[in-house]
Amino acid sequence: MTVQTRPVSSALEIAEAELPAGTVLHLWLKARTAGGEAKLLVTVDRGHVADPTTRRAEEFEFFTVTLGTGGRTVLVYDAETTALSVAYAFHPQTVLEEGIRVLHHDVRTAPPEVAGGYHFRPPFGWMNDPNGFGRFKGLGHLFYQHYPHGLRWNTMHWGHAVSKDLVRWTHLPMFLFPADHLSETDDGRGGAFSGSAIPVSGPDGDDIRVFYTEHVRDREPEEQIQLSALSRDGIIAGRSEVVLPVRPEDLNLTKDFRDPYVFKGPDGRWKMLLGSRDRSGGVVLLYETADLQGATGWTFLGIIHREDGFGMTAAECPCMVPVGGKPEDPDTRWALIFGLLTSRDPATGRRNLTSITVGRFDGRAFMAEFEQELDFGSDAYAFQAFVDGNEPVGIAWLANWTDFSKKDDFPTALTLPRRLLLDGDAVLTPPVVAVESLRHRLLDETALAAGETVPLENGAVEIVLALPKPGAAFELAFEHPDTKLGVRLDSDGLAIVFDAGTGKPPPRYLASGARPSQLRIFLDAGSIEVFADNGRWTGTKRIPGFAAARSARLTGAVMGAKIWQIKL
Repeated sequence: MTVQTRPVSSALEIAEAELPAGTVLHLWLKARTAGGEAKLLVTVDRGHVADPTTRRAEEFEFFTVTLGTGGRTVLVYDAETTALSVAYAFHPQTVLEEGIRVLHHDVRTAPPEVAGGYHFRPPFGWMNDPNGFGRFKGLGHLFYQHYPHGLRWNTMHWGHAVSKDLVRWTHLPMFLFPADHLSETDDGRGGAFSGSAIPVSGPDGDDIRVFYTEHVRDREPEEQIQLSALSRDGIIAGRSEVVLPVRPEDLNLTKDFRDPYVFKGPDGRWKMLLGSRDRSGGVVLLYETADLQGATGWTFLGIIHREDGFGMTAAECPCMVPVGGKPEDPDTRWALIFGLLTSRDPATGRRNLTSITVGRFDGRAFMAEFEQELDFGSDAYAFQAFVDGNEPVGIAWLANWTDFSKKDDFPTALTLPRRLLLDGDAVLTPPVVAVESLRHRLLDETALAAGETVPLENGAVEIVLALPKPGAAFELAFEHPDTKLGVRLDSDGLAIVFDAGTGKPPPRYLASGARPSQLRIFLDAGSIEVFADNGRWTGTKRIPGFAAARSARLTGAVMGAKIWQIKL
């Protein structure tokens, strides 16, 4: 389908496309001035279909229009009086295969132009935490924190995409909307915050039930409560219902009470984790229900884990998955993963770390055995995982709140999806196998190893290094127009070399003491990911801007080095 957006006079704008009967349009409008009126005309083959109108001027109002007949569909509006943030089209019967068709997005919400980018990005607007990551009716579903009207954090919605392999994604319509009163202003008072999704039995197979935190700033007595909604079509959520209206009593918890992660425990019951904080530090709360639909009957069981390291405040975005065995096996260990909000590692200066704690879980109590850091680059936040078949996989926000400012646009991506493998007293997090299918063309297998400077074409590459022995020192330096960037292995350990030239000393992105023998390094516009020894050490760093690394040069002896061009 060809979509055209063009001015037809000094102020009149139109978007047009050939669309079939039954197509649904989603539109967001607002008036340019207080007291004014925004109006958009929708026609099909010059016949009138709808003319959504609003006097709202502070924040965009959402409209949905269904086409009774197909044909040349035209959206017309006066740009002097009407602001159109986003308009997209989809057909409910084919959207899971074809996705949405973006007809228009305002310049303020336009995604960055990234040639050859292979990380997941939203089709427009802001994105942060992944939510509801799972597989339903054979399709991988990814929901995410989303604000459609700009590249800065604001009132949260849930964006949505689907994939067969968790690598190549199809964008779907907005899945979950904030409450109406939160959508009327653009002051970021709250919205549909992070959560999770589970399959529940429905008349036509598994439906999707989502759980999320509704946040309303300064609401009393609870700023944060837990809601649930059911989607029967897997496309848009139904009406939300409150499932947890208050925090547990007598625990001296702060108002932090968020990010419900629902999963099936070893006893077959649905469990819910929530992140919070008390006077001693971060806590993870556990609830359960006997309701097979997960809709009612949630009972508080207790605090299952405490963490007060690195000066953290609240535990955020907890999740828990079995590793190295089946969930019903009492010998299976479980990995509890959560973010340490406001934490700071004094040795490296890194902020907002993420912890993996491994132990035994009987459905009511968690007995920790060892812990490790998820990512030494620290830009893999709000990690969420689910069991895909027999193996847990997860994905994270490829960013960190430390680098975020409400005054600046902050376009981001998600990490490559990762497996979680138990190997003795360590959890490995290599990329999912499907990532290898992105290898489009072998760019080099001799020059880099010989110490030559190798051009990286569009900068979307995977570099594979084999070292002569564990811990053999090397430095891989990238020519990047905006940032000092590289990967180094020396006596201190494995490091991502990063300095954006802000004038302030950057943190040290270091896996202290790491002595790998093999590495896979993924470069994309805006990011670098390092997986050493099958993910025994994993590091991720967001790179400001979207310029590509131009070339690579290796110092130090290696047994082999290959560079693959990566392409979706």
